[in-house]
Amino acid sequence: MAAAGEVSAASATDAMTRDTVLAGCQERDWMPDPGAVLSFGDEEQASVTEVFRALRSRLCQLQKSSPLKSLLIASALAGEGRSFVALNLARIMALQPECRVLLIDGDLRNSTLHSALGTSSIPGLSEYLLQELEEFGIMQRGDAGNFFFIPSGRSVTGSTELVGNGRLKALMDKVEPLFDWIIVDSPATAPVSDACLLADYLDGVLMVVRSRATPYDVVRKACQRFREESLVGVVLNEGAADSKPHASSSGRKSTLKLRG
Repeated sequence: MAAAGEVSAASATDAMTRDTVLAGCQERDWMPDPGAVLSFGDEEQASVTEVFRALRSRLCQLQKSSPLKSLLIASALAGEGRSFVALNLARIMALQPECRVLLIDGDLRNSTLHSALGTSSIPGLSEYLLQELEEFGIMQRGDAGNFFFIPSGRSVTGSTELVGNGRLKALMDKVEPLFDWIIVDSPATAPVSDACLLADYLDGVLMVVRSRATPYDVVRKACQRFREESLVGVVLNEGAADSKPHASSSGRKSTLKLRG
């Protein structure tokens, strides 16, 4: 058995290797939209930011008991708060010490994450899938050293075929060793199959559902499109389509239900 000092030294070496590799990413001056990006130190937003802290804690607990590093954020329909959850979950994950997080905009049909972060959408995922660029040519980093972003890239036709062409697996194989968490936004599940294809390359799926708006049958059918074992849980958004979700891990009024 390796001594504690040896394990600690190996971990430090791994961290240095990851930092060296990731240093080649594009540095961008992001100008986040305050309407889409939470301020986790703002007392006025505490009721919402605590939801994301609870979500982070539950996911980290699950990660200790099962392979869970890459997570698809999905919803049955558009307008359920999916991209808001993906962005702010990635950001609060990255607030942990020595936790490197990659956010990927996998919605090649109606991408919004680049606007929320205040950055360009190109080059991005579509350029990688088209074999025009490699992973570090499409990856951005802002002023927070451990938070990275791959935007959707330029608009393309045949996005379903592009997602399923095999290049996404190659991307995940290359970036997974470099990050502690990979969060992927996706198109709505009910209208198109892109999200299901994305999920095949990821460890888990977190569903976002708009309360009192999305019909139960629509949500049920959307969940059935994913492998049962891949469904990590549900975040229930009780606000309007563009509002911030509220949740608690206790299953009361606004709920956050996770596996385990």
